[in-house]
Amino acid sequence: MSGSVDREVAKDPAATTAAPRSRPAVMRITEAAAQRIAELTGRAEAGIVGVRIGVKKGGCAGQSYSVEYAHEIRDSDEVIEDKGVRVLVDPQAVLFLLGTEMDFRVDRMQAQFVFNNPNQISACGCGDSVQLRAATDRGSAG
Repeated sequence: MSGSVDREVAKDPAATTAAPRSRPAVMRITEAAAQRIAELTGRAEAGIVGVRIGVKKGGCAGQSYSVEYAHEIRDSDEVIEDKGVRVLVDPQAVLFLLGTEMDFRVDRMQAQFVFNNPNQISACGCGDSVQLRAATDRGSAG
């Protein structure tokens, strides 16, 4: 005898494959934000599939949130469907928006979407621009 050892080989490769983990949504949408998104998309021109959220450079603090109508879903978009509305997150903004809550607030002077973002470092006095850091910059393991 040669002294070789027979090893048992798994006969069903699917049995050794782990199920994919579900990922938490990049953002949460409040009831007020969902109602406002539904109003805006309901009265918009035909062909709107939702709203697209992004982060762009500019403003006093260096960055600002963008909210615009989405005419298509791109392969790279993070799609959030919640409370009857669809929000598409631009892939370049995902790390800046992880854990963010999108709200809509109305007060005596203004009505606007508000982003409660744990990745926000600072904001300018006018409230239109922010400074954000990517979620991984905090030393998180994800």
